[in-house]
Amino acid sequence: MLGPKDFSGLRLLPLIFAGFLSACAVGPDFKQPDAPNTSRYTETTLSQKLATAPGVPGGTDQEFIEGADIEAQWWELFKSPELDVLIKKALQQNPNLGAADAALRASQENVSAQIGGQYFPAIGLNGGVARQLQPSAIYGLPYGSDTYNLYNASVNVTYKLDVFGGARRAVEGARAQAEIAQFQLEGAYLSLTANIVTGAVREAALRAQMQATEEILKAQTNLAEVTERQLVIGTVSRVDVTSQRTLVSNSQVDLFTYERNLSFARNQLAVLVGELPSNANITKFDLKSLHLPEKLPLSVPSSLVRQRPDVRAAEAQLKATNALVGVATANLLPQFNITGALGSAALTSSALFGPNATLWSIAGGIFQPLFQGGQLLAQRRGAMANYEQAVYQYQATVLKAFQEVADALRALETGAQALKSASDAERYAYETLDLVQQQYKLGTASYLAVLYYQNQYQIAKVKSVSAQATRFSDTAALFAALGGGWWNRTGPAFQPKAIANKDQNETSGNN
Repeated sequence: MLGPKDFSGLRLLPLIFAGFLSACAVGPDFKQPDAPNTSRYTETTLSQKLATAPGVPGGTDQEFIEGADIEAQWWELFKSPELDVLIKKALQQNPNLGAADAALRASQENVSAQIGGQYFPAIGLNGGVARQLQPSAIYGLPYGSDTYNLYNASVNVTYKLDVFGGARRAVEGARAQAEIAQFQLEGAYLSLTANIVTGAVREAALRAQMQATEEILKAQTNLAEVTERQLVIGTVSRVDVTSQRTLVSNSQVDLFTYERNLSFARNQLAVLVGELPSNANITKFDLKSLHLPEKLPLSVPSSLVRQRPDVRAAEAQLKATNALVGVATANLLPQFNITGALGSAALTSSALFGPNATLWSIAGGIFQPLFQGGQLLAQRRGAMANYEQAVYQYQATVLKAFQEVADALRALETGAQALKSASDAERYAYETLDLVQQQYKLGTASYLAVLYYQNQYQIAKVKSVSAQATRFSDTAALFAALGGGWWNRTGPAFQPKAIANKDQNETSGNN
């Protein structure tokens, strides 16, 4: 029978490996990089309030609020219920977001696997039965043999002592990989929401440009008919008619181009939502129904590196490569192992757990690598080079983040001024064209003047719509460049329909 004294050797194992877990780990300890030492994003000072263009979409007041936090659902500031529904559906169905979520869960399970494999002893239960024939000669007898059955059962324990911290560095690296997956998921979330906002704006802009071109085409067609009637009575030449018809045909080409691009934009929105273009039934957006956020939060520069998912992922990559340097260093040093076994063996199954069947063993081992063809040293040098690569990649990511914010800020400033000028140009071009057309009908203006001002108005109208859309797109770009407020989100980034419906049912039940 197994007694308490038989476990006395194994009782020491938890104390032994707990003691070694508290030892120092070789390799450099990770230190979080300092934020860039700067107080602003742009080379020159920004205007606190942006230029306005009253009466047109995107022309309302807008100002920067320094130090303000970003809302998690920042797209709701555009006050478009259709846009909110589209984004909600995308967060439930987008396959890229779902893949990033699955990658995060896989990384988290890998952390658990590393903790279990590196920090704790491996314990297994073995059992067996064998029938053996042994000659008597092994006992020194000249004749005979012995045939018997052998039953055995044992509990085996193996543990690798983490004397130099290689196991801890491996777990540290696994945790860093999970952080990378976490911020890659947040990056996918931010990219998805921003792309849907800009895609909806592009859809609305193309629709507006197509509508404007249709109106211009209608006016050009009417004038072409007037010119043809004047040709009959001899007041204009054939060149005037063909010139006007050329203008009509060019506008038709523009109209087909806008129609094609509009289809592309709607198809892209369908895919972002996670549906086939034929089944998506995407809402038709209108620039006039979108609201331009009046208050634009502007995070302090020192906070940007904590807000951007790509910067956080690059920092986690730094941490992971730093941990691998420690693992490679620990591999150069002695490896300590402890093994233990407790069990019983008997010639019959009934005696297997009897008082005289007990057996146990405990052993320790040490292995010091001496020569492996330079493999371990090369691996350590490679790990250090990978860390250096990660440092440069982190620096490049930070620089890109600050560039994107600076670009978004300047785009907003110049875009507001451009919209004001484009709006004025459209108004003046329309007034001029209307006057010239009236003069032409009265015979006081040349046909060349009409052609010229028709073309000027068409260009001004399209530019005005483009400038309106740019104001909305640049605003969305600023929110995305500043990190998108993911840190203020309460729920998960990816909510499949099953989870979303479950949460909704639980909420309804509580009510």
